[in-house]
Amino acid sequence: MTPARPTLLVVFGPTGAGKTELAHAIARERGGEIVSADAFAVYRGLDVGTAKPSLESRAGVPYHMLDVADPEEPFSAGRFAHEARAVVDDIAARGRLPIVCGGSGFYVSALLGGLPPGEVRDPALRERLRGWGERRGAEAAHRFLERNDPVAASRIPMANLRYSLRALEILLATGFRPSARRPEGDAWPERFRIVKVGVRPRRAQLHARIEDRVRRMLDAGWGEEVRRLLDRGLSRDSNSFQAIGYREVSEWMLGRMSREEAQERIVIATRGLARRQETWFARERDAVWLAPGDALANTLALLDGEVDRETR
Repeated sequence: MTPARPTLLVVFGPTGAGKTELAHAIARERGGEIVSADAFAVYRGLDVGTAKPSLESRAGVPYHMLDVADPEEPFSAGRFAHEARAVVDDIAARGRLPIVCGGSGFYVSALLGGLPPGEVRDPALRERLRGWGERRGAEAAHRFLERNDPVAASRIPMANLRYSLRALEILLATGFRPSARRPEGDAWPERFRIVKVGVRPRRAQLHARIEDRVRRMLDAGWGEEVRRLLDRGLSRDSNSFQAIGYREVSEWMLGRMSREEAQERIVIATRGLARRQETWFARERDAVWLAPGDALANTLALLDGEVDRETR
């Protein structure tokens, strides 16, 4: 008899939806360990603004893929997939439930579906694009990408010049849209029974949660965290500072705007991020979408095979 495949639970949804709370509760119920799929929680020192779980929470449930990179260094989806797969394999080998949790759709896709074949690199083109991007700015680069590949542009924050230029490099070097590239055959996901759960609050509820979340993070010392990063010499152009809110908080810390203005801008940017995340995860046709209030009970039943996977 073929042994049953271990289960891999994937929890995703827009920022502020309650993903981490759900994943943590499931981990406690089922002896699970959480693998963070957050593109910025990988950075050491970015704690408050990335809503990392507290040390108390991490003492009760093991978390992985947090604090694995310095804020000065780049961190790619390819590196995430490589390291996270090793972590998931280890958790499953120990008889525990691996729970991948996060809102970085590109990271989740890289983990479950692999990356497109062939790393496209054109150093000369990259240098020209870098110079052009510095002259024209992130907004112009994003608009150019949007005209040529609106799907890729919808996945990249407008302020993230580096990601926009990387997508343009692939587009110009290959003649193909980055969003149309497909990964080669990848057998790794077939090792698992993959259960995908999306957390989807009502729009008004999500907006209220985001507003409250931003306020609480500012109250919890986000400004002091950013001040420490700036004092140690971290450039505001670094990849880690592309995380939502860090530029705005730095403007507040540098006396260029009030806390109230920074808070308002972060709320607006976070709502925009949530919309992009919803667009990305809407492609996950085999996901079960749940409201926060009944997500725990329904996810536990889903893990036990007691509910239809088409439940919405």
